[in-house]
Amino acid sequence: MGVQESDARQPQEVVEEEVDHLAWCEQRITELGGRKSLLNPLWYGASFGLGLTAGVLGEKWNLGFLAETEHQVSAHLNSHLQELPAADNASRAIVAQMKTDEEQHAQTAEQLGASLPAPVKLAMRLASKVMTRTAYHL
Repeated sequence: MGVQESDARQPQEVVEEEVDHLAWCEQRITELGGRKSLLNPLWYGASFGLGLTAGVLGEKWNLGFLAETEHQVSAHLNSHLQELPAADNASRAIVAQMKTDEEQHAQTAEQLGASLPAPVKLAMRLASKVMTRTAYHL
């Protein structure tokens, strides 16, 4: 497989992994008798809007948004790993695999030329904190 062909497949592979992550989480939440956040539709809508905006701004910004999002998700997953009970091997395995995948997605985006100004990265970090705190309670 050539470099161009490989690069063209990477976004599709990322999408497939993200779909897997959502399915794993939904299944595990169901197994544990929990429920998803009531804010999920808002998060999906905001993610879609951010993706559209990033796409319009160009490839470096698009990759930059991807990389920074994955860094934030990885940090969030790391906090879950620290809080999960040691005996909950099923949840720990899911979260650990997701963290590995997210870190790889960020690294790939950076290798492909991700670029965002520092103030945008800071704004994304702050938004991530707001999202995780509110989702926990709702």
